[in-house]
Amino acid sequence: MTRFVVAALLLLIIQGCGLPSFLVTPVQAPMKLEEQTVGDAGGWSAPKVAVIEIEGMLMNAKSGGLLGVGGGGENKVSLFAQQLEMAEKDPRVKAVVLRVNSPGGTVTASDIMYEQLLRFKNRSKKPVVAALQDVAASGAYYISCGADKIIAHPTSVVGSIGVIFSTINVVGTMEKIGVKSEAIKSGPLKDMGSPFKDLDPQARAVMQGMVDEYYKRFVGVVTTHRPIKESETLKITTDGRVFSGARGVEVGLVDRTGLLEDAIDEAKKLAGVSGDATLVMYRRSYGHSGSIYAQDATPTPQANVMELKIPGLTDRLPSGFYYLWQPE
Repeated sequence: MTRFVVAALLLLIIQGCGLPSFLVTPVQAPMKLEEQTVGDAGGWSAPKVAVIEIEGMLMNAKSGGLLGVGGGGENKVSLFAQQLEMAEKDPRVKAVVLRVNSPGGTVTASDIMYEQLLRFKNRSKKPVVAALQDVAASGAYYISCGADKIIAHPTSVVGSIGVIFSTINVVGTMEKIGVKSEAIKSGPLKDMGSPFKDLDPQARAVMQGMVDEYYKRFVGVVTTHRPIKESETLKITTDGRVFSGARGVEVGLVDRTGLLEDAIDEAKKLAGVSGDATLVMYRRSYGHSGSIYAQDATPTPQANVMELKIPGLTDRLPSGFYYLWQPE
């Protein structure tokens, strides 16, 4: 029987009837944000609560495309602005819950998202509740301060209030292999922070001044929105350390502990919604979610006492100023 099949195939090939072939044509997926119902209250006119994610490394740049080629990933700042806009324009959306799971990101991205949130609240008059998940540190906490209430899981990692400038120095390694870098520059500080030279006192002073400026801004955001006035408490909450969600309540960084469902109930209460509400999220069509806890294609940060793995983050961050918790 096997010989018969092989002979038949050879005969077809000889006669010009080759094996069937397939043509695969790439088709671009629709990029428009779509509302996806993740918790139906029943009834087409029921009020809505929008759940918006703040997840992963926060940068005002695309996160990379398919197989690491191109820039097909999401710009977190842009996506956040689009999601808030959809929630603002929908009269049935009565409140917003921020599902926060991020170690922070760049100073500017964090500040832009915080300002976007304040403007959304000012224009829409819709309450916002931040629901802190595994990690809500540094820049992610900075943004959360703009919410009307902050609810964290008892084991959430919160805080890390401060600024870090990330750079490296490879001068010693270069000397060992006989390599020297020369910069043709317009001024003595044009290449400050370069990994190819030692950080001189003047450059260090300038960069420390910028760190202090951004830190003062961060502390200002915290003291504006959080009930932290006593000097000793303010000192320990803003020295860069992290706290558990339960401890965060004690020091004033968090209003209370609870689950995401509790944050949704709090948002409904603030909005004056007494009955059930339809829960919605805003996603691209290729990132369909089945529930309010569903993740997108990029895993969320996973933290433990040994390491913090940030999806999409390389071993060394580009030089710059960050509101970021990076314990390793």
